[in-house]
Amino acid sequence: MEVSSGLVAGSHNRNELVVIPRDGESAPRSLERVSRKICHICGDDVGLTVDGELFVACNECAFPICRTCYEYERREGNQVCPQCKTRFKRLKGCARVDGDEEEDDIDDLENEFNFDGKSSNRLDMQHHGGLGRPESMLYYDPDLPRDIHHPLPQVPLLTNGQMVDEIPPEHHALVPSYMAPVGGGGKRIHPLPFSDSAPPVQPRSMDPSKDLAAYGYGSIAWKERMESWKQKQDKLQMMKSENGDYDGDDPDLPLMDEARQPLSRKMPIPSSQISPYRMIIIVRLVVLGFFFHYRVTHPVHDAFALWLISVICEIWFAVSWILDQFPKWLPIDRETYLDRLSLRYEKEGQPSQLSPVDIYVSTVDPLKEPPLVTANTVLSILAVDYPVDKVSCYVSDDGAAMLTFEALSETSEFAKKWVPFCKKFSIEPRAPEFYFAQKIDYLKDKVQASFVKERRAMKREYEEFKVRINALVSKAQKVPEDGWTMQDGTPWPGNLVRDHPGMIQVFLGQSGGHDTDGNELPRLVYVSREKRPGFNHHKKAGAMNALVRVSAVLTNAPYLLNLDCDHYINNSKAIREAMCFMMDPLLGKRVCYVQFPQRFDGIDRNDRYANRNTVFFDINMKGLDGIQGPIYVGTGCVFRRHALYGYDAPKTKKPPTRTCNCLPKWCSGCCSGRKKKKTNKPKSELKKRNSRALAPVGALEGIEEGIEGIESENVAVTSELKLEKKFGQSSVFVASTLLEDCGTLKSASPASLLKEAIHVISCGYEDKTEWGKEVGWIYGSVTEDILTGFKMHCHGWRSIYCIPSRPAFKGSAPINLSDRLNQVLRWALGSVEIFLSRHCPLWYGYGGGLKWLERLSYINATVYPLTSIPLLAYCTLPAVCLLTGKFITPELSNVASLWFLSLFICIFATGILEMRWSGVAIDEWWRNEQFWVIGGVSAHLFALFQGLLKVLAGIDTNFTVTSKGGDDDEFSELYAFKWTTLLIPPTTLLIINLVGVVAGVSNAINNGYESWGPLFGKLFFAFWVIVHLYPFLKGLLGRQNRTPTIIIVWSILLASIFSLLWVRVDPFLAKSDGPLLEECGLDCN
Repeated sequence: MEVSSGLVAGSHNRNELVVIPRDGESAPRSLERVSRKICHICGDDVGLTVDGELFVACNECAFPICRTCYEYERREGNQVCPQCKTRFKRLKGCARVDGDEEEDDIDDLENEFNFDGKSSNRLDMQHHGGLGRPESMLYYDPDLPRDIHHPLPQVPLLTNGQMVDEIPPEHHALVPSYMAPVGGGGKRIHPLPFSDSAPPVQPRSMDPSKDLAAYGYGSIAWKERMESWKQKQDKLQMMKSENGDYDGDDPDLPLMDEARQPLSRKMPIPSSQISPYRMIIIVRLVVLGFFFHYRVTHPVHDAFALWLISVICEIWFAVSWILDQFPKWLPIDRETYLDRLSLRYEKEGQPSQLSPVDIYVSTVDPLKEPPLVTANTVLSILAVDYPVDKVSCYVSDDGAAMLTFEALSETSEFAKKWVPFCKKFSIEPRAPEFYFAQKIDYLKDKVQASFVKERRAMKREYEEFKVRINALVSKAQKVPEDGWTMQDGTPWPGNLVRDHPGMIQVFLGQSGGHDTDGNELPRLVYVSREKRPGFNHHKKAGAMNALVRVSAVLTNAPYLLNLDCDHYINNSKAIREAMCFMMDPLLGKRVCYVQFPQRFDGIDRNDRYANRNTVFFDINMKGLDGIQGPIYVGTGCVFRRHALYGYDAPKTKKPPTRTCNCLPKWCSGCCSGRKKKKTNKPKSELKKRNSRALAPVGALEGIEEGIEGIESENVAVTSELKLEKKFGQSSVFVASTLLEDCGTLKSASPASLLKEAIHVISCGYEDKTEWGKEVGWIYGSVTEDILTGFKMHCHGWRSIYCIPSRPAFKGSAPINLSDRLNQVLRWALGSVEIFLSRHCPLWYGYGGGLKWLERLSYINATVYPLTSIPLLAYCTLPAVCLLTGKFITPELSNVASLWFLSLFICIFATGILEMRWSGVAIDEWWRNEQFWVIGGVSAHLFALFQGLLKVLAGIDTNFTVTSKGGDDDEFSELYAFKWTTLLIPPTTLLIINLVGVVAGVSNAINNGYESWGPLFGKLFFAFWVIVHLYPFLKGLLGRQNRTPTIIIVWSILLASIFSLLWVRVDPFLAKSDGPLLEECGLDCN
């Protein structure tokens, strides 16, 4: 993929396409100029043949080379194609050279490939470089070249796309029908029907001397190689099973050297830490049983309503604890070996064999998500420690903002200076804003004398870059009346945010992106999908699915990394960490994604509102990693592309088991009588079962399966209509999904690929397909991350949790109270939507590959907002008890006191042991407990009602936030107050509990010493609520002498209400059961 000549904008549905030129060009260029073939040797035009067709030198791969270079290569060079290494055939009008006489008599290209009177070159381009039928193009212009067509679906390669004996992958198919000469017979072996309207041609008969002998398929030598390979593998397995008898001296066996050892290691928690933890969980379950037995059998008759509410709440809390606790039964840690990854896939003197990665960055509104933040994320991606030709960065601008486009253009220019500086001095992190803001000794481990000078120069360059970005932001504050215009005067296509065409701009590419040192830079692509009124665009999930399709057309890397625009790469080796799992030969085949923990910058030292969420990322996620893997949390996750396509995980082959318990040599007779008869299942059922999973397999396994399929003539073929119904109408994208090792279609021109990319981001592309249902990011919830990971686990995949010593990614978190609560509200609303949908883990996914402990974790992730109702009721009970003089438990006996005390000890012991094996500090654990109560009585409660209104009544209610203040100094956002309705329930709880405490103490003082005993239990209950809400109280008060007016008003209003209630209770009068005495007025003295 090359750097495009400008911004490509268009709409597939409206048959529109325009190429807006970059700086230095005066007018939009036609697509014909963009799609012109250039010789990759001399740079001149390839030219045309005498018949007016495009000159094609190599019939196998259509490598662009002009006639002059072709003749010179045949006459003076090695006579082979520079790309596929196939020997050049003599074309009509060219002189013979040595070796031409060894070819077949028919060496005229036109006569050899002339099918039914059609042009040979046109047919060749249809196979190698086309994009689609004329009727499926974005628009049809008779002046455009006729060599742009959709490619035919790819033939499955018997070698799984790998090189065998230096034979390119495109040579491994057994003479497909579209390569056959006229009049050839034989059976059609193409896997899919032709997408072209012309009738399919017949395959030519195989010439064993040419087809089989040249490539080895079916020959004696090839079968001998296969048998030799099987024998070596069997011998290796036998020696491995003999517990160390193998000494590795046999030269025919692969050596277990450093490069062949596992790329990662699972490290279980030490038994001295995990065994007491599991024991206390069992003890706590037993104590809970006795506790509830006592609570149910000892009701409080004079406060039956309070007792019943409390028991119901406690039962729900116990169920919630079980759902949260048991998925943490098998926690593990993992360790990666980056040196082994390099030894295996980056051998000296050879090209890197690491898999390509497409990286997605999503943004919407540049005024809420500053372009400088997005620019730092993109710069950290471009400077990542990974082969540059394996990295492609796609930035999704879902707001079609020209500010984002211009900022990305500036970023691509600054990257040419920043990336070589990062790689030269191996700095960390590679986001300039955070690198220069570090308060550390930046000279540590630096030995080059020029570092200080270059660092100062680079810091000055970055400050100038920031000034340019800030100027763009300042200019964007006021939108012109006629909308934005580009530098050449062309109106910006995205002036109408909800009605604009799709836009793609390739800023950096293989042939156009070089840094100041002349080294190649990773690809950088700007994408803004088409939006039209009347279409449901599905917010972030829809934007991510558009990126999946665009990247599949342009680069089609087998792995994807998605990042939020405010999450930069903090560890330049993060992608290598993920590849230690994805590319592991044993573990990687069943891994759908590798999730990294979220770490944040700019949080106050005390982490008042538990923004770091350490308990979830360092305890819960480690526990899930020991079962089937962590849940997907929305960012910092490396995906396997085929897993996103909705395919099932590859099935593990179980070793054959004996039919009896006798020794094999002694029971041949008795075993023969117990063999089960084979059930003959219809072929249609086998095809249906085999077609469900198309996950990649090993190269040699693909060879064996290919042989069996050809011999039995029972190969499972997926119809083109079924694929189009699943993936959409783009034949280029459909063909990319069938490539087991991914990769792009060879010889397709950049213009044709960009045109197809515009097609796949059109607003109606997903209609009547499985996008958002079974393919890609799943729709139906604002938390599309949980739903997407859940579907993958239901397909039998497993995920991996990777925690490098240096955090892989870092982002920014909302640190003030109101923004934090609104973030929690969005998460809880997504969980409610999942709970009320067909994808609820309570009833979805049975019979698949989801393990039951993993299902418990997903159930907990969807039902936790329901805890808000019993939690709110339970936090109200202390105030009610203090104001009424009643309590939720009767007077405790010695046995009952034992159960209450045992339960409290088990609760504290569970937390202490969790902190011990996870390494979480006690202050972090306590902040998590506090915010569980704060969020439960506010954001979770509103999310529950909002979800019910949205799903059941179709009413979408939004809770808006209005900023009320802030400062410019450090952590000023922590003290900024933004009023929102989410603050009402916890504010009310605080006031009524404080009023209850005052009322209870006053009542005890008035009634004497005997009333203090029952008061302590009620006061402990009330103080439990107040202590948990203490961070919320500090957030309300803000800085000293800056209490917001709205809080004062609410406090006075609610205090007045409960004061009136207090007067009605009249706690200062002494309570007496005797008769009411009145003063008679007589003087008894």
